Order: sequence, then structure tokens, then C-alpha cells
Amino acid sequence: MFVVTVDFIIKPNCEAAFIEAMNKQAHNSLHKEEGCLQFDVCRDLEDPRKIFLYEVYRDAEAFDIHLKTQHFLDFDATVRDWTASKTARQWHRLEG
Repeated sequence: MFVVTVDFIIKPNCEAAFIEAMNKQAHNSLHKEEGCLQFDVCRDLEDPRKIFLYEVYRDAEAFDIHLKTQHFLDFDATVRDWTASKTARQWHRLEG
């Protein structure tokens, strides 16, 4: 399995709009992309501006497809100005 984690820090006063857009993005990814198997959106307990994503894809190709979908491109353009920082990492999930 191919895993992507993303850490966001959201600009002040943009949290509610970001969360709404992020939840829509997670729903779209899970329901419109055959290769998207899991898409968790998490918020830091102490700092509501910190958002963590845990996404699981069938393989790296499924993630590449995800990055080209219209719903991802629209989401990315929408939240760009609301985001103070974004750090993405890619992982291989070990089966065991």
C-alpha cells in the first residue's frame, strides 16, 4: 500500500473554511477514486490550526491519478491562500 501524510498549518481565521473544504476533498477522493482506500482528516488537540492527513492508496499510480483529478485541483486552488505551511511525505505501508 502507498501512504501519504500531510501536515498543514492553517492561517488564522481560515480554519472553518479549510476544514469544510478538506472534508469535501476527503469524501470526493474516497467516493470518486477507485485507488483511494482511506482518507483521514485529523486536527491537533491543542492547536486547531494544525491539520494532519493520512491517505492510503492502492499504489503510487493511484496517488498520481489523485493529483490530476479535477476535485483535487479545485481543492488545492481553493485552500492555497488559507495555508501557512504544508509538508507532505510518502510511505510504503508494511503488511504484516
